[in-house]
Amino acid sequence: MNLRPFTVRLLLALAVATAVSAHAATVDVEQRQAWREQAQGLEHGEGVARNTDAAIALYCRAALAGDAVSAYNLGWMYANGRGTPRHDGYAAHWFARAALLGDTQAEAMFHRVGAQADKPDCVLQAERGDQLRAEGEKKLAEAEALTTRYRELVNTPEEQRIMKIVYKLAPQFGIEPGLAFAVIRAESNFNVNALSDKNAQGLMQLIPETAARFAVRKPFDPEQNIRGGLSYLRWLLAYFKGNVPLVLAAYNAGEGTVDRYRGVPPYPETQGYIKRIQQVFSLQTHPFDERVTAPSPVLTKVTTSVGR
Repeated sequence: MNLRPFTVRLLLALAVATAVSAHAATVDVEQRQAWREQAQGLEHGEGVARNTDAAIALYCRAALAGDAVSAYNLGWMYANGRGTPRHDGYAAHWFARAALLGDTQAEAMFHRVGAQADKPDCVLQAERGDQLRAEGEKKLAEAEALTTRYRELVNTPEEQRIMKIVYKLAPQFGIEPGLAFAVIRAESNFNVNALSDKNAQGLMQLIPETAARFAVRKPFDPEQNIRGGLSYLRWLLAYFKGNVPLVLAAYNAGEGTVDRYRGVPPYPETQGYIKRIQQVFSLQTHPFDERVTAPSPVLTKVTTSVGR
């Protein structure tokens, strides 16, 4: 059995070691050709001032979108130091990519260069862009799933009214609406007149000290109460650097208690509280504004473990 074709293809694939950029599927042949022709004009100074850097950028865009000729041209430029410093590693990368895209001469050129392939800067930038897009899409999907989940849990007109307030105010405090929703649900179950035996008041169950701390004068007014609760959550997120279990433990038992125990305190009430909220809001970290307050002095030593 002749393994050479397979071995060569594997070698070429390892030299490239990246998929075609995520936007390639949306770029048609005519667009790739237009980029290549612009690059050729800039490379050779045909009708325009010669600009090798701009030519390389356009060739790279076309090659990442699947244009074999552009990849080959880049390989040739780097292999021969034509208009740019010679770089055998970059040449090997582009010849490998051109070969995988179907250029019949590129495979021989890849072997002739005989160097280990290096990823050019434009490839690394494209990969970082693809990674950021993928992360953004993942976060968006998670947010949409959470939003759907919250809507399923909001049933009565009163709950819907309160959630409208949450969706209006939460972005002003940099808080995910789902976190506020889950806290309200656990604290008061959407009862604006809720009053605990510890004198915690309203939707987000603000004790008088916390209400005063965040300028809440009417704790049974839904909007004022939610503003106060969001202010406290924003502060706790900064204090615990976005660690959601610690934030929830502090909301329930106080940040001083979390600091004293260097993590989630061993209180059944607090641990059950965290579990109830995280059944609805499952994210373990949350963006925070470090300008709000300095972080907890014991943060590097705390633990987020919750007993079962």
